Amino acid sequence: MTETFKTFKPQDPVVSKYVSYYYLEIKPDNILREFECFPHFNNSISLYKSHQRVSDGTIQYEEKGIPLQIFTPIRENILHVKQAGSIHRIVVVFDPLGIHQFYRELNFNDFIRDFEFFTLSELDLLFKTDDTEALCTLLDQSLSIRYREYRNDLISEAVQYIFDTPEGLSVEDLAEKLQISRRHLTRVFKSIFGISVQKFQKIVLFRKTLQHKLSDNSDQNFTSLAHEYNFSDQAHFNKMFGNFTNHSPKQFLKKGTLLGTEDTFWHLLK
Repeated sequence: MTETFKTFKPQDPVVSKYVSYYYLEIKPDNILREFECFPHFNNSISLYKSHQRVSDGTIQYEEKGIPLQIFTPIRENILHVKQAGSIHRIVVVFDPLGIHQFYRELNFNDFIRDFEFFTLSELDLLFKTDDTEALCTLLDQSLSIRYREYRNDLISEAVQYIFDTPEGLSVEDLAEKLQISRRHLTRVFKSIFGISVQKFQKIVLFRKTLQHKLSDNSDQNFTSLAHEYNFSDQAHFNKMFGNFTNHSPKQFLKKGTLLGTEDTFWHLLK
């Protein structure tokens, strides 16, 4: 197989409601690769063809190894990834609450590395092809047979308000809109997502501004972008980027690489 990085959308109408996109990553000649990915409101399952996670966290290729499956929760901090040896990885990227529609009774607030999200027979079929149309069909089928509707109207409404309000809402105002107490909202939100309401709001705003810059209007200056998203001034905008990326907006974008056609934006270190 040749070196590949492709993003592609689910086609199944039910799956597509909860899965943002898939991606396929193949680097057959990789020796050592390190990259950083940044806070995001999505979460994901990474499927490695023949790997193990060694003591320092490196994902190490093993010629006769078994598939490795890793769930990554909503990210509020920079995630440093180190991959050694050949890479063949398929990733499912879920919307908030998306994974809950297919898997239950797991703690989605932390990394999960010891659960069979896909069976070995399913993985065998997935790793036999690098055709993204075929992969899409296989992934859609595997997820659709696991679908069991999960409803949490409170959290769904809260998330929708946050996405629909670019200027942000105080927790008090959000709780008032939902007609519940701030304490109850904070407790339930934390139990589902593992982060606070305020942190989730900031991550959504960070990702919205980044996506706007990457795809909607790449020539827009940062002062104008800060104004459009109701930051008090550019210093406030710069501070948000600094908190999430350890870089100014200009440095962050200059150093990063957009992979595929979705929002996979990494800092490639090696």
